[in-house]
Amino acid sequence: MRAFDFKAPDSLDEVCALLAQYGSDAKLLAGGTGLLNLMKQELVQPAVLVSLQRVPDLDTLTIDGNGIRAGASVRHRRMETDAALQQAAPLLAAAYGHVATVRIRMSATVGGGLAHADPAMDAPAVWRVLGATMHLRSASGTRQVAADDFFEDFYTTALAPEEVLTEITAPALPAGAGWSYQKFLPRSADDYAAVSVSALLCLDGDGRVARARVGIGSAAPIPVLAEAVGAALVGQQPTPQAIADAAQLARDAVDPLDDLRGSAAYKRDMAVVFTRRALSEAAARARPA
Repeated sequence: MRAFDFKAPDSLDEVCALLAQYGSDAKLLAGGTGLLNLMKQELVQPAVLVSLQRVPDLDTLTIDGNGIRAGASVRHRRMETDAALQQAAPLLAAAYGHVATVRIRMSATVGGGLAHADPAMDAPAVWRVLGATMHLRSASGTRQVAADDFFEDFYTTALAPEEVLTEITAPALPAGAGWSYQKFLPRSADDYAAVSVSALLCLDGDGRVARARVGIGSAAPIPVLAEAVGAALVGQQPTPQAIADAAQLARDAVDPLDDLRGSAAYKRDMAVVFTRRALSEAAARARPA
């Protein structure tokens, strides 16, 4: 790891001023579980680290009639264990509960994980399934970016060098919605998934699928929203055959790499298998409107 200057501002205004001053030479430090590893490997070499530890109001988690509002500094462990979040968005709580180990979840932050943009992480695809919005701030103002537009490539997001992700918002799951989070771990429990799948299913009064959204992680340069899979189920009864047929479309939604967790062909097969499992569990949990 190379030498760097360390800044510990007390406010978001100070953070934005430092980012405006140093631009791409600066990196924000939240939990540090991703960034510090990259720095140790000298894959990232910032001249300045700007800590968010002393910045107030970034660790607020609010669940109300408007949905979910998670500050960027909220820890994964809190997302996993918060009773109100478990009630409003159990899919999100479940995904954060699958991240690595408790030790990591105690340190890693919501905003840090999303800004890190590792497509193998658990939560990013879930935020896409939920239709989340990323709230960004800089010295020149604020802007909002849909989760669908936030992730651009491996470790690359829509964040400009002078911007900080301050919070993430998403609607709560509709009443009666079925959900599932499936994670395929061919190695150890604290490893990245070979494939992960999140599913959200809403039924109409006749028990037919009114809405279906499927997210797939570890299967492309960015977290995937498999729109064709969901579209194939809308208007149908969620029978095992309908689910199996829709799940087959996951194969074309992903673009995985060969690595130590499996070949690209194997991961495509597993994307189908775990999409079917996720949709089946979501259908079992769903209740007609």
